[in-house]
Amino acid sequence: MKFSDKYIDNLKAQERISDIREGGGFGIRVTPGGVKTWFFIYRSDGKRRFMNLGHYPAVSLAEARAKYRDALKLVEAGKDPMALAGLAKDERHKAYTFADLAHEYIEKHAKVKKRGWEEDWRILSKDALPTWGKRKAEDITKRDVVLLLEKILERGSPGSANGNFKCIRKLFNFAVERDILKFSPCVGVKMPGPLNLRERALSEQEVRTLWESLDTASMSEETQRALKLVLVTAQRPGEVTGMHSGEIDGSWWTIPSERAKNGKTHRVFLTATALELIGELNVTDEESGESRPKGYLFPCPHTKKYQPITVSSLAHAVRRNLAWPVGDRNGKPLLDKDGLPVTENRFGIEHFTPHDLRRTAATFLAEMREMDEVIDAVLNHAKQGVIRVYNQYRYDREKQAALEAWERKLISITTGKPAGKVLAIRAAAERVSP
Repeated sequence: MKFSDKYIDNLKAQERISDIREGGGFGIRVTPGGVKTWFFIYRSDGKRRFMNLGHYPAVSLAEARAKYRDALKLVEAGKDPMALAGLAKDERHKAYTFADLAHEYIEKHAKVKKRGWEEDWRILSKDALPTWGKRKAEDITKRDVVLLLEKILERGSPGSANGNFKCIRKLFNFAVERDILKFSPCVGVKMPGPLNLRERALSEQEVRTLWESLDTASMSEETQRALKLVLVTAQRPGEVTGMHSGEIDGSWWTIPSERAKNGKTHRVFLTATALELIGELNVTDEESGESRPKGYLFPCPHTKKYQPITVSSLAHAVRRNLAWPVGDRNGKPLLDKDGLPVTENRFGIEHFTPHDLRRTAATFLAEMREMDEVIDAVLNHAKQGVIRVYNQYRYDREKQAALEAWERKLISITTGKPAGKVLAIRAAAERVSP
């Protein structure tokens, strides 16, 4: 059989390893995972040798034939090409594993260029690393990528499958750019799940139900307040959880450029409700009795490190309460007739994400007939087109008015009472407080 590029390209994976030979010991091996490996089989000192000539398509048919001919000449001269290639074998042993590549991607790319790099690490740690971690990165094929994504789809997570694919594709493109790999196995792979625009916005009844249920939800008090503040301020969850006392000046919160998604410093007006959720900006030192800035206003309660709640932990708290495991009187998880864990929705509303709270606030602002320019200013959306260059107005007065109007609407929704009456009661209480 004479190999051709078309023939090699069309070879399909079988249930078992399949060796196809052209002749003279030269051939190609196809594994059940779809890996295609060129080989040369020969004998040296009476022993059968299997020489790896590289993987297709990184090594083309022409290149494989050239390697085979060079190795054949050595055999005909009474030499062992594999013994002479010992150095190459050592280099292969040192080649990047997928875990090595993932760590380098996080350290050299994600942490440098992405504020939300923790999400990339979370995605990789859940599926790709447990599956491929110890494998050589160069051995991972397009078929491997497809099978991993299909596995995620089969557990009913199209959004997670899309997120995995985007992250894995970035990782392999990074490897190609740094000349760690010759090609990416993601080339030609399509997005596994449907690309639906996120349209979830909570109704008035859902907002009221959620606001009440957050107070009794199974999550930290910091997480409860952070979720409410996302809804009150209409800001991004990651910007809210990372809030620092040094960013607050009176009724204004300035999100520095290094924390803003679009890299632009953003001023947010803080209503009375927002300031109440934020709480004290200073703490009293127990030893000296002196007051000092609090620092992070939503510190992570589950770590000894001084850091704020992460976006992923905020999302995890929401997902957990939407499907909280139910146990019997002994604490043993209950199972349904299909053997699946019984869960309860502790929020009492349909599935949502922390970012949906920001979209909800923006939707209500639109219903209240706020101008698109003002809503974009509240959300810190980058201006588009030529206006981006010529219009440098920051809309501070309009942002304040819009967020104060949204506060009144939100109070009316969550209390079932006119906002004016609630605010008057609050003001009176503040006047008589010590």
